[in-house]
Amino acid sequence: MSHLLRTSRLFAWLFLTGMSIAVILGSGFYLYLRPGLPPVEQLLEIKLQTPLRVYSKDNRLIAEFGEKRRAPITIEQIPTVQLQAFLAAEDSRFYEHFGVDIKGLVRAAIELVSTGSIQSGGSTITMQVAKNYFLSRDRTFIRKFNEILLAVQIERELEKNRILELYLNKIYLGNRAYGIAAAARVYYNKPVSELSLAQMAMLAGLPKAPSAYNPLANPQRAMQRRDWILGRMKELQYITPDAYELAIKAPLTATYNATEAEVDADYVAEMARAEMVRRFGEEAYTDGYTVTLTVDSKEQQTATDALRDGLEAYDRRHGFRGAIGKIDDEILADSDLSEVMLNYPRIESLMPAVITAVNDKDNEARAYVRRFGAAVMPFESMQWARRYKTENLTGSKPEKPSDVVNVGDVVYVRVEQLPKAPALPEDDEPSETLATDIDQPVKVSLMQAPKAEGALISLEAKTGAIQALAGGYSFGQSKYNRAIQAKRQPGSTFKPFLYLTALESGMTPATIYNDAPIVFDDSELETAWRPQNSSGQFYGPTPLREALYRSRNLVSIRLLRDLGIPNTLNYLKQLKVPTENMPKDLSLSLGSGQLSPMELARGLAVIANGGYDVEPYLIESITDVNDEEVYRAPTIILCDRDCDTNGTETETKTVNEDAIADNDTPALTAENAPETRVMRRLADERSVYILHSMLRDVVKRGTGRRALALGRDDIAGKTGTTNEQRDTWFAGFNHNIATTVWVGFDQPAPLGRREFGASTALPIWIDYMKLALEGAPSAFMPRPNGIVNIRINPETGRRARPGEDGSFEIFKEEDAPAPLAEEDERSNGTHGNGDDLSRQIF
Repeated sequence: MSHLLRTSRLFAWLFLTGMSIAVILGSGFYLYLRPGLPPVEQLLEIKLQTPLRVYSKDNRLIAEFGEKRRAPITIEQIPTVQLQAFLAAEDSRFYEHFGVDIKGLVRAAIELVSTGSIQSGGSTITMQVAKNYFLSRDRTFIRKFNEILLAVQIERELEKNRILELYLNKIYLGNRAYGIAAAARVYYNKPVSELSLAQMAMLAGLPKAPSAYNPLANPQRAMQRRDWILGRMKELQYITPDAYELAIKAPLTATYNATEAEVDADYVAEMARAEMVRRFGEEAYTDGYTVTLTVDSKEQQTATDALRDGLEAYDRRHGFRGAIGKIDDEILADSDLSEVMLNYPRIESLMPAVITAVNDKDNEARAYVRRFGAAVMPFESMQWARRYKTENLTGSKPEKPSDVVNVGDVVYVRVEQLPKAPALPEDDEPSETLATDIDQPVKVSLMQAPKAEGALISLEAKTGAIQALAGGYSFGQSKYNRAIQAKRQPGSTFKPFLYLTALESGMTPATIYNDAPIVFDDSELETAWRPQNSSGQFYGPTPLREALYRSRNLVSIRLLRDLGIPNTLNYLKQLKVPTENMPKDLSLSLGSGQLSPMELARGLAVIANGGYDVEPYLIESITDVNDEEVYRAPTIILCDRDCDTNGTETETKTVNEDAIADNDTPALTAENAPETRVMRRLADERSVYILHSMLRDVVKRGTGRRALALGRDDIAGKTGTTNEQRDTWFAGFNHNIATTVWVGFDQPAPLGRREFGASTALPIWIDYMKLALEGAPSAFMPRPNGIVNIRINPETGRRARPGEDGSFEIFKEEDAPAPLAEEDERSNGTHGNGDDLSRQIF
């Protein structure tokens, strides 16, 4: 008995000693680690990494930027059954323990011993919150002890529901999905509230091992995990046996659902992204900002489509350049074509395809198309494909398919009708191609990626808000945004600024200039210059109105000579048209300077709105992750005089612009963002009104007559074509909207001698404006005071005598032709400012 007593005492002392040592070690670890633990309050301040989202003004998604897909959600928005699925999978005693579940740890140990794996896990949800928000993923004892201490501390300071909400918004669930809301979209393309019980259980199985139990990568293991969770839910009485039986019989329905942009506007999206990074730094990608732009989704999509269609039409006119690659017969016969075709990129809607057979008898070719498999290409879709020789010359029209393609040729095609088939996952793996799901060959048409490029910019004339912008054929092919980065010669689209200078200088639409040959031997031009009209002909004395709508180059040259190059450049500066890249010689009159399409569009908007300053902008508003507005674009006020109530000149630049220039991130809050931006008058409204009338004639009876197809009488504009047809333009407007289109090559080269602004840029402009103006009433600039209508002799520019043929012209009162009594006393050939007509003639 004494031996038993002594043994018992020994074990008791050993137990107490062990407990004491454990307490001392635990206390030591706590005292050592406690000072380095972060305060729990930080959980309430942590910003979940939520991507930057860009929307159109009508709330259509344009783009999403950021590595992590996340949509924060409150616990009240999550169905109870979904919460129970996660509790069953991860921590069924969550509402009972103090942050560390002793029973759970024991159960995990038993599972490990009995099955060789842990199904339920040993970490509580609170411990996972501590790890996910504060700690690294290092598998060390110190990290685990920190995790336990933090979990206890979190439980003391936060409510259980708040902890669960933090967990469900933070967890990684595979395929870049962070949080339950993002995962529901990625795997099922549904909000959490619409998931079935089986789908809820599937998502609840992902936190343990997002790769191993991923329903896309490992469907069998994912189903096993799902069924185990459903069993746990039945065992815990979260669901009924009937619900359990139905759920385990449910098939696997998970598919990959990327966040699809609803508007094809990559160039606009990139502009918004760059601006957000400039304002907020790298946090723009993670802090959950939502940017609403000024572009309308329909107008933007139309702009993108119109530019692509116009460039493709130009490309087809100049012939087929041939195959983009060649596949040998051996590879064609023995290889997996779905894998071979991955070597050729798709370009927007153009898909690479290899010709597998050419059948002249049936007037068709057979092809294998990347992602779509077998396809048939009718000869009708190839008839455009004359062989390209030069920009001015093509081969003969093809008579049969073999005149165009051969077996093994890799060409681009467009699928004319998409088959009903499952979508590919994001990585476009060959094993997932659609070919296996298509019974009939797809019908395709022959295409080629255009080499010519272009840009379209549309501005709301009175505010500068960008309505639509397309910076090229394909952002994926070239990130170069020609709308804002390309500096090109504007050609005759520059002439409205020259003629406005003339109207401001006292000349009138009736002022006569001689359209006759002229030669300049100017040292600045280095050689004799013999400018010509595009037609190569000369037309004699011509009123300025006709000279503008017929785009007479020689009149423009004489006009600039009279106005003076310095005076003209000064007036351009007044209009805020950039002059750094403008020549200081008479070639300026023909648009030999350089402007970006955006700069030209902005100048055109000044004319369109009646002469007020314009500052283009793209971002309408910015909201943070809590849906609180941190920036809104200021309201635009057009002002003629006394624009500042204090009598001082008001700055038109936005608040914090100077800070931005110094690389400081501005604090764009409602308190310091400007509520209004005052835009001053830059040009006399009467001169602009007269110019509107002259530019409407460009459409009615000049080089822009194709625009009559819109069936509107409020359209004005100007075509432009530079030497050797290297740049072609159309800049057109009504009083509300100003749109500019440019077409050319990135490396300046001739487009072809039959290509002009009216044939390349104007059709694109028409396609866009057809929708942009759909249903809109006519918008004319209101007639200002001080304008008179006078019947004149168009050959002399003077008042018409009674009985003399004449036409009505509009003038500023002070520049109107002199009354007939005074006119008879003066010599022939005067114009409104008193200069001798001989100067214009000679």
